[in-house]
Amino acid sequence: MKKNIPHLLAVLALSTSALASAQSLLNVSYDVSREFYKDYNAAFVAHTRKTTGKELKVDQSHAGSSAQARAVADGLEADVVSFNTTTDIDFLASKGVVAADWTKRFPNGASPTTSTMLFLVRNGNPKGIKDWDDLIKPGVQVVVVNPKTGGNGRMAYLAAWGYVRSKGGSDAQAAEFVGKLYKNVPVLARGGRDATGIFLQRNIGDVLVTFESEVVSVDREFGAGKVDAVHPSASIVAENPVAVVERTVQKKGTAAEARAYLDYLYSDEGQEIAARHGIRPRSEAVLKKYASTFKPLKLFTVADYFGSLAEAQKVHFNDGGKFDQLYTVK
Repeated sequence: MKKNIPHLLAVLALSTSALASAQSLLNVSYDVSREFYKDYNAAFVAHTRKTTGKELKVDQSHAGSSAQARAVADGLEADVVSFNTTTDIDFLASKGVVAADWTKRFPNGASPTTSTMLFLVRNGNPKGIKDWDDLIKPGVQVVVVNPKTGGNGRMAYLAAWGYVRSKGGSDAQAAEFVGKLYKNVPVLARGGRDATGIFLQRNIGDVLVTFESEVVSVDREFGAGKVDAVHPSASIVAENPVAVVERTVQKKGTAAEARAYLDYLYSDEGQEIAARHGIRPRSEAVLKKYASTFKPLKLFTVADYFGSLAEAQKVHFNDGGKFDQLYTVK
């Protein structure tokens, strides 16, 4: 028996080593995507096990999109990033952290899903909020994310500005409108989930401007019936871009796994999971299947009124830009 002990120890050491070397991926993502990626990661791990026999572990990190981009730039070892504005990935590309041509690495400009901005109001809609014009009325408190720290906030701002433009208004009229809206903002949230907490846990505000997907998250976390979703007459298409973090995958040897992880977002199952979480799938078939979730509304793109998100960033959100001119910190 004694002779077998070294052999057993060797087998045990190999088993421990195999477990330790099981590939792990880190997806660094935006604030309100955590529930979606929790379900998606489980499906992807099961798919990988079934098709390749490999065991993978996927970890998640969530906060305001721009704060996450800065963390990755500063050394957070993400294998992939999944954000809610292209400018945050452009920022990483400018640092050499992701590929310069990242938008060409996956279909649809490397945005497997989209969303839009809508309003969450308290049950029964006591202030009778129906459209953007209601958000600038006296006595209406609006909860939004700080556009300096989160893509959710930038999209809310651009959606309000674009609403005025979509009705034939000028940029000057849009600026006046958005200025009035932010005068009704009692506090700026750090990210989308923080905004939901301010609205529902701290009970601040009459309306929360956020991504469509938050309707599903709020119902799951706080119970159905706490809020009503109001779809405005017009809103913005918010793309959810993704990229492989080249710096990390080259170091860890996880390039193939990271690529497969993002490819799977485009699969029927990936698109279906997104739809279940209120995130708009690119697949027309899945979108049609969830027609009751995704109400029809007039959608405009960033390109329609702002050129590109990079241009909008310079004009509106960089220090000294339009947002700083319109908003005074309370």
